[in-house]
Amino acid sequence: MDVISTIYDTAVSVWAWLLDHIIFVNLILSIIIVFFRRHDPKTVWTWLLALYFIPVFGILFYLFFDQDFRKSKMFRIKEVEDRLRYSARNQEEFIKSQDMGLLGSLAGGYADLVLYNLEVAGSVLTLNNHVEIFTDGVEKFKDLKEELKNAKRYIHIQYYIIKNDELFDSMIPILLDKVRNGVEVRILYDGMGGRFMPKRKWKMLKEAGIGIASFFPPVLGRLNFRVNYRNHRKIVVIDGRVGYVGGFNIGREYISKDPKFGYWRDTHLKIYGEAVIGLQLRFAQDWNYAAGENLFKDMRYFNEADGMPEPTSIDSMVGIQIISSGPDTQTRQIRDNYLELFHKARHHIYIQTPYFVPDDAVLSAIQIAARSGVDVRLMIPCKPDHPFVYWATCSYAGELLDYGARVYVYENGFLHSKGIMVDGRVSCYGTANMDIRSFELNFEVNATIYDEDVTGQLEEAFMNDLPHCREITKEEYAERNMWMRIKEQSSRLLSPLL
Repeated sequence: MDVISTIYDTAVSVWAWLLDHIIFVNLILSIIIVFFRRHDPKTVWTWLLALYFIPVFGILFYLFFDQDFRKSKMFRIKEVEDRLRYSARNQEEFIKSQDMGLLGSLAGGYADLVLYNLEVAGSVLTLNNHVEIFTDGVEKFKDLKEELKNAKRYIHIQYYIIKNDELFDSMIPILLDKVRNGVEVRILYDGMGGRFMPKRKWKMLKEAGIGIASFFPPVLGRLNFRVNYRNHRKIVVIDGRVGYVGGFNIGREYISKDPKFGYWRDTHLKIYGEAVIGLQLRFAQDWNYAAGENLFKDMRYFNEADGMPEPTSIDSMVGIQIISSGPDTQTRQIRDNYLELFHKARHHIYIQTPYFVPDDAVLSAIQIAARSGVDVRLMIPCKPDHPFVYWATCSYAGELLDYGARVYVYENGFLHSKGIMVDGRVSCYGTANMDIRSFELNFEVNATIYDEDVTGQLEEAFMNDLPHCREITKEEYAERNMWMRIKEQSSRLLSPLL
């Protein structure tokens, strides 16, 4: 009881001190936000409003949710930076010494975007690839489990969310069998996304020989001071031979078994070939930070595996760049890719995203494309899993209608697919939503695919979704009730923090 009383008395004292000094504390934080943090003006004003209109709680929100990792060296691994820089510069010099027409044919006419990704992020263009597309969770996890059974050397699994339910339970026997047969297994999950997994299950897996690590784990139970920064990546790499990246997490809703969401429509890519090494590099960097194990000391994790697809001609090559972004980087790589693709569109842009909360540059690029005669189509869910984000999504989507874009609401369950397709020539799919959180706060990874066949398959899936959608018209949107307008505008005001 003495300990509880002490904690209570301390909390009361801190609360009283904050109330007595609220003006001074707000002033100091305001100076920090305005002059010492790299925020855009909209975010600055949002934080200032929170500080002054929500006394005390605004301070707590700021301390919990606003941290800047851009100047931190916490994610830097010198060995991999040197290797990536060397590989990227070699390819860059080779490309610049060649006829740009050749690169244009290999990259679907997007040579400048390839060079940008090389210059800014060291994302090497790989050509010897084959891609399979999954839009159904049952099929995706069935395929994944078969590939897990075929693993010979190692299995690297990274998901934002891993839930304690029948889907993960169906994978555990396979992983335990692989470990018993000498296969290395590592599982990385986000501290926020995996917060409801019992510690006893992780302990059991560790004792069985499986490597387990949490990215930004909570402290003091479920308290997490970095809750605003989430590792949203979903990556699986098996033997360096096959890799998976996309929107599906591990949980029963992702195989359409949660009545709240119904059918779960998502997109996941299965990649064979050289681009798998790009996914492996991304996993290794996150694993090194979370687990403290430097995988780059063993180059067998990064060598090309046996069984790579053999291209029959240049036309059969699938060009892929693995691009990633996060709060630890100076550039917003995935967002910048979207921007470049929107600006280069000449015929059509198809967008699928559960959350549409773009920044001003992205919104403007889409509006300009639509006004320029480009067929812009946006597909969003019909139901929210995060209400404030959903209401902000409705606001931004409705605004596009004034520019000639078409907006579709997916009604056959929940749409969680994340990606864009441009002109039937290039696509960018992965873990990033079309929102400010994915652009600036989350750790994300996408695959930019320079291939007409793969992009055509993704566009076909988009078209197959249209019969399950309801198109929103300008007239219908204008007739929404006052309560919906209030929710939209309030959520939009908070959009930099969502």
